[in-house]
Amino acid sequence: MLRPTIAAAVLALLVTAPLSGQTPERDRVQRLLRSVPVVDGHNDLPDAIRDRGGLDSVDLASPQPGLHTDIARLRAGGVGAQFWAAYVPVSTMRAGTHPAVFALEQIELIHRMCARYPDTFAAARTAAEIERNRKAGKISCLIGVEGGHAIESSLGVLRAFAELGVRYMTLTHWLGHDWADAATDTARHDGLTPFGEDVVREMNRLGMLVDLSHVSDATMMDALRVSRAPVIYSHSSARAVTHHVRNVPDSILEMVGAQGGVVMVNFAPFFVSEEARQYDEEWGFTGPRVIALVAAGADTATARDSLRVWESRAPRATLAQVADHVEHIRQLCGIDCVGLGSDFDGISSVPVGLENVSKFPDLLVELARRGWSDTDLQKLAGLNVLRVLRAAERVADELGGG
Repeated sequence: MLRPTIAAAVLALLVTAPLSGQTPERDRVQRLLRSVPVVDGHNDLPDAIRDRGGLDSVDLASPQPGLHTDIARLRAGGVGAQFWAAYVPVSTMRAGTHPAVFALEQIELIHRMCARYPDTFAAARTAAEIERNRKAGKISCLIGVEGGHAIESSLGVLRAFAELGVRYMTLTHWLGHDWADAATDTARHDGLTPFGEDVVREMNRLGMLVDLSHVSDATMMDALRVSRAPVIYSHSSARAVTHHVRNVPDSILEMVGAQGGVVMVNFAPFFVSEEARQYDEEWGFTGPRVIALVAAGADTATARDSLRVWESRAPRATLAQVADHVEHIRQLCGIDCVGLGSDFDGISSVPVGLENVSKFPDLLVELARRGWSDTDLQKLAGLNVLRVLRAAERVADELGGG
């Protein structure tokens, strides 16, 4: 195992290594990433590993050209903290299946994945632990459960997830469920049910971030009304720029800013490029057809393979378009409410210029060229998420759950 001081030095060298086409903006970004971590809100690597047969099938210490993520590229991207998604497919809501078991298996996989590379990764639950790990040259591993159906309508399961280190839960995925409506499904509750409101309150008590990616507008508004802690969107973009229902409308962006939350911009082309979204809508694929596949019993791999074929014909999104979303969110709700939520290894196509986790600095360089200050870039890279984590920790302490 590397000594912490040596590991920190190695990290500094990787972050400050010359980039191709060195410019003043790249110099600035390299300098900033020496002290501020990139905090990415959503990476689906655990599900990609599961699809490939488990941890023994993927060595993150070696190049992984078939994935968006490996250790070398995380280092090159300046990533200091990663929320790994414990994704729970909506197909697990079928009778006779157990979403909670699926979630537990994914949580356990994340713990083992991070423990397998102790020179690189360290577990974290708090903002202070992220900062401590960063000083030791480690990338912090945090866990988010993607899909509120995973708790099987049990606050006890929610509490068990928190004990296992889960730091956020996305209230829905593609389909709504017994206590919350999803953006890409027919509304059943007009937002949150009374039990859904209890889930949000309990997440506040536990210090767990309330993630509103994937939920309907009504669910967003209910959660913002109920939550005492700032909410997050772990991987969503701006609807005014790309009119996808998974993105956040301007009226709600303003509410998020007033509440102190953060929207972590998604890199998925259909959420980033209006041309790509229109292609998607014309063929009705991402929402209705994927939902139909899942409802018919298709497994995750089958649905994903079908999606890859369709996306291969789609218009390409670009890094500049992702930057447009970042700037729009900043304009509507302020510099304090925007972050990065790539969705890497959960998306089968990527924007040109943002092909993998090594490319985060390139997005910061683009924004530097657009006139962003050092402070603004630092907040986007990770400081905004650290602030929200601290706020959630404070609320948990006030409610007696911290």
